[in-house]
Amino acid sequence: MGIFDRLATLLKSNINDLISRAEDPEKMLDQIVVDMRNQLARAKQQVAAAIADEKRLKDQAEAEEKAAADWEAKAMLAVKEGRDDLAKQALVRQAEHAEHANALFTTWQAHQLETEKLKNSLRDLNDKIEEAKRKKNLLLARQRRAQAQQKISETMSSMSEKSAFEAFARMEEKISSNERMIKASTEIDEEFSGDRLASDFKRLEKVAGAASADQQLLALKQKMGLLPSGAAAPPKRLGAGEETVDAHVEDKKP
Repeated sequence: MGIFDRLATLLKSNINDLISRAEDPEKMLDQIVVDMRNQLARAKQQVAAAIADEKRLKDQAEAEEKAAADWEAKAMLAVKEGRDDLAKQALVRQAEHAEHANALFTTWQAHQLETEKLKNSLRDLNDKIEEAKRKKNLLLARQRRAQAQQKISETMSSMSEKSAFEAFARMEEKISSNERMIKASTEIDEEFSGDRLASDFKRLEKVAGAASADQQLLALKQKMGLLPSGAAAPPKRLGAGEETVDAHVEDKKP
């Protein structure tokens, strides 16, 4: 049972304390799992040897039992042949083998119970090792999160407001200034480049579009009954710098 005592001690060790003292927790935990697997492999060998001994005892007990049966058959044969002297000797041998068989069967049964206990202990140890492997993965995940958090904290503490964050503010202001300059240059290009006559017509088209919208609004109000059907149309804009005239002109009588 020494192998199981060593495994129990290994599994009961405080892995968290080992991690805090280790330079590389992942390597140390991996080594612990490897050690447990090696110990488990040796434990399996010992359990297998115990099972083999148990089977050997059973075979010996069955062999003694068979020998006792054979000598009993020989005693019966001697009686039939009238050889009581041989029958008595055969019965003596039969009793010896029967006694050995009973002793071996008793030893085998006790050994069988111990073997079953060893098997159960081996199953429990295997389950504990699997649990240790799962715990190892969880502990390593926690370790990595802690390291990442520490790295973030160190990075944030090393960044001063007058360096990184003010640099971002200055860059944002520079980009905004460039955008304003681009808009100003575009307005100047539109105002002082190209065909002046075409530009004037574009402005007239905008004025005409606005007048058309006014006429549509007037028609909608008339349709809704908000204005009489003979209401005057909105004044028409002829262009920049020109006077506004009434679009509604009465027909002159001849």
